[in-house]
Amino acid sequence: MKITEQIKQPIIKEMELFEKKFYESMSSKVALLNRITYYIVNRKGKQMRPMFVFLTAKMVSEGFVNERTYRGASVIELIHTATLVHDDVVDDSNRRRGFFSINALWKNKIAVLVGDFLLSKGLLLSIDNNDFDLLKIISVAVREMSEGELLQIEKARRLDITEDIYYEIIRQKTATLIAACCSLGACSVLPENQEVVEKMRKFGELIGMAFQIKDDLFDYTDEAIGKPTGIDIKEQKMTLPLIYVLNNCTSKEKSWLINSIKNHNKDKKRVKEVIAFVKNNNGLDYAEQKMIQYQQEALQLLNNFPTSAYKDALILMVNYVIERKK
Repeated sequence: MKITEQIKQPIIKEMELFEKKFYESMSSKVALLNRITYYIVNRKGKQMRPMFVFLTAKMVSEGFVNERTYRGASVIELIHTATLVHDDVVDDSNRRRGFFSINALWKNKIAVLVGDFLLSKGLLLSIDNNDFDLLKIISVAVREMSEGELLQIEKARRLDITEDIYYEIIRQKTATLIAACCSLGACSVLPENQEVVEKMRKFGELIGMAFQIKDDLFDYTDEAIGKPTGIDIKEQKMTLPLIYVLNNCTSKEKSWLINSIKNHNKDKKRVKEVIAFVKNNNGLDYAEQKMIQYQQEALQLLNNFPTSAYKDALILMVNYVIERKK
């Protein structure tokens, strides 16, 4: 059994019902929209976000979920899907998880409108059911994700980014969404217990940080994964292995590195040299240590919850995040 299937095992019924509810939550009177949303539902990925929502809800409440949990999972998926559809337009990307993107099939104008539609559907699903506490969690996440993306764009032009700014970017860009899933799961079943909600938010944030660092490390591996080696360097993205090496090498090496990334990022040989330099100067080891640190902190937050299939699945999920091959 694949590890993702194993993680899903304790919430298999919930996930099946969620898929139905998620599809219903996108319905419209416009046939074109229904065709597009049907396409979106059928090209789903690993579904890690709803899994985090249900596993967290069931762990903190000893196996209990309610309608709010389903709505929360649907809202986060609606809003997340909206941001992905818009991202593909912004990045002029024709593919998403091996499928054609919405903008590739239906053009940019329709893709932007579909993203707006999904966003409003998500907001209304919460508002119509008075889930204002859940809506607040999600709205904060969307604000942070946008700020993180813009902070990255602002800093990418200057390659003197510090480790602290890097952590702030990945916290907002990646970790915020997983944090929202976990706090949402807890809040859907224990709205009065803000201490547990906050604890689960922190848990999700730490996993998100580890997840992104793992992604950074993929840029330096030769294994066949979703993205080709060196793509971050080609796109002048500042990742943790690179930042560490830039801040810990001689000024001569530093100017060679910056020049390589700025002016020679299309030169395959030069990109390979940069990758080798980062590897030889402990960039990968350092990033890996940081990733494990975040993972361990996340696991510690689960210590006080009673043993259950849901807790075991969350532990598996945390380990999967840093051991995954793509």
